[in-house]
Amino acid sequence: MDTSKLKPNDPRVKWESKQVRGKTYSYILGEPEGAKVDTIFLVHGWPDLAFGWRHQIPYLMSLGYQVVAPNMIGYAGTDAPQDPKAYSFKSVSDDVAELARQFVGQDGQIVLGGHDWGGALVWRTAYYYPKLIKAVFSICTPLLPLSKEYIPLEAIIAAGHLQNFKYQLQLGGPDVEAHVTGKDKLRQFFKAVFLGQTPNGEYGMTMEHGVIFELLDKVQQPRLLDADELEFYVEQYSLQKAPELRGPLNWYRTREINANEEIALGEEARPNTFEQPALFIGATHDDALPPAMSQGMDAAFADLTRAEVDATHWALTQAGPDINEHIGKWLTKVNSAPKL
Repeated sequence: MDTSKLKPNDPRVKWESKQVRGKTYSYILGEPEGAKVDTIFLVHGWPDLAFGWRHQIPYLMSLGYQVVAPNMIGYAGTDAPQDPKAYSFKSVSDDVAELARQFVGQDGQIVLGGHDWGGALVWRTAYYYPKLIKAVFSICTPLLPLSKEYIPLEAIIAAGHLQNFKYQLQLGGPDVEAHVTGKDKLRQFFKAVFLGQTPNGEYGMTMEHGVIFELLDKVQQPRLLDADELEFYVEQYSLQKAPELRGPLNWYRTREINANEEIALGEEARPNTFEQPALFIGATHDDALPPAMSQGMDAAFADLTRAEVDATHWALTQAGPDINEHIGKWLTKVNSAPKL
């Protein structure tokens, strides 16, 4: 089959929606041409869409996988509750589990992969639903331990740690949500996020400052979206009521919520290791989540495969063939392993 990247509204896949725990979730559904090997879920991050997996979906379909790529809560045709509690790792893990069961039944399993916030989520979903998850992988996002206490991000950064997360302070606040609304501003925003530059070579978003509003109208065509893809992102975001970024930005307003939910688990509910096969693919030039952040995570896995690609944080697009090759080799290993 044709394994070239998906185009907007590509006929090789279906665009569907289902009710999940009282919310509407939209998703891309890709079916294999022959016998189904497994069902694989792909979870995007911020400010991406299910379409962010456009290089991976046809490839995985060609390997015999039924592919489900949801637009996560807050995005596109999926509901966008105002309350940030609906965006917590536990709440969204519950959503993913319910959606998965609509495809594989109560006793079936899925392979689960994520990128960016999606990567953070899939590790937590594997914690909460170990029997559902046959294997789990993350692009760019390392495993972070379950919280034992809540420390505000402001305090962590003030202490000299996680300087690469400074942009998150802006995204969790009101300014980006208020400024980026309407199609013209959304178009400028996506140009900046997906590595467009001004004529002077300046970027419209950095890890140090976040979104730089005064540069947005000067940013030119982004490196990572062609003209049709850019318009697709603008149109998909326009499906949400203004402010269109409120839902996606709510993911940055869950730090304390996530910590409190994980603290409440107690020590007895904390697994020592992931028993599922796992894959982590870092990106060499990722300024948001540098591969060094993954140091020490190996101890939490019974079977962890590591890889790294020559890309920025947007590895799914920049290094699509390399990402596919690593995932494909790992899936071959997963499916040839003896059943537990």
